[in-house]
Amino acid sequence: MDQVLSLTVGIFKETWHILNESSVYILFGFSAAAILKTFIPDSLVKKQLGGNGSGSVLKAALFGIPIPMCCCGTVPFAIGLRKQGASRGATTAFLISTPETGVDSIAITYALLGPLFAVYRPIAAFISAIFAGFLENIFNKEKDIFESRQHDSEPSCGCHSCPSGGESVANNSILPLKERFRISINYAFGDLLGDIGKWLLVGLFISGIISYAVPDDFFSRYLGGGFISYIVMLVMGIPIYICATSSTPLAAALILKGMSPGAALIFLLAGPATNAATMAVVGSTMGKRSLVIYLSSIAVSAVICGYILDLIFGGAGINIKEQVFDGEREFFGVWTTTIASAILLFMIARSMWLEKFVLSPILLNKN
Repeated sequence: MDQVLSLTVGIFKETWHILNESSVYILFGFSAAAILKTFIPDSLVKKQLGGNGSGSVLKAALFGIPIPMCCCGTVPFAIGLRKQGASRGATTAFLISTPETGVDSIAITYALLGPLFAVYRPIAAFISAIFAGFLENIFNKEKDIFESRQHDSEPSCGCHSCPSGGESVANNSILPLKERFRISINYAFGDLLGDIGKWLLVGLFISGIISYAVPDDFFSRYLGGGFISYIVMLVMGIPIYICATSSTPLAAALILKGMSPGAALIFLLAGPATNAATMAVVGSTMGKRSLVIYLSSIAVSAVICGYILDLIFGGAGINIKEQVFDGEREFFGVWTTTIASAILLFMIARSMWLEKFVLSPILLNKN
């Protein structure tokens, strides 16, 4: 009984420590998401990504980097882009760069993994996206016809950040600035936080378990480094559903237990951009060849970017473990981080309560 109690307390302390390290930055990330939604409506994004050519691929990859949207929210949005004339390459690039990173995940990456990782992660996502987009345009040139039946069954993920849930945000450009900002705040700390929040809590809890229970040299001892660890992280990341924000604490915990930064990056790139629902929709709407290009591009670019990141850390002589939860980056006192953690937990609980007891009954009544 004492051992169980000790284990429970230890895991709770580690989880709370990780939450405190990241809560202020998570709140900042969601606030930035609200600002993005206020000044950059979805209709502008769709307008800019139409047409063929490399320019649309570059813009799609670049647009996707700051947008905080999970992969199951990205898929129906990307389908909307295709319907409005976006090229295959642009659609593919947007499908990859958007879930792999965002203002919220960049903020928590800085908090947990350091400035170098925080800068490199969106760059890697951009490279991965344009690589896939260019390949798609090169090897899938034939003009495809989109039939409405192909899009009748979009992924049922419960997301409220999907276009159906965020329609009022997407079409709010004619409203006064104050009203647009209010709608965007409700989107960021309501719909979006509701989609990500529960997975963020799961990620924090698993990170607490790893931090407390796994030996510090576990991964370096049993997996070693280099290619084997890359493949393991790739195999782990591709089939599971995990968003860019909630995967970051997991990556931090894995690094503390001996995982190389490059292997952790592979998990951060592959996990958010791929899961069963995404692959099913990509295959049904864009074809099997597009699905092969989509998955192979993510795998190849993730491994290459991970290898380069390991070279950068090794060449610069930076110990990645010293970057994780680095107290020198802590600009806020204990009370500030504790209050931020309490606010974040309250907002997550509120959004989950609204989803279960307010939004779900409304959607059921509509159906």
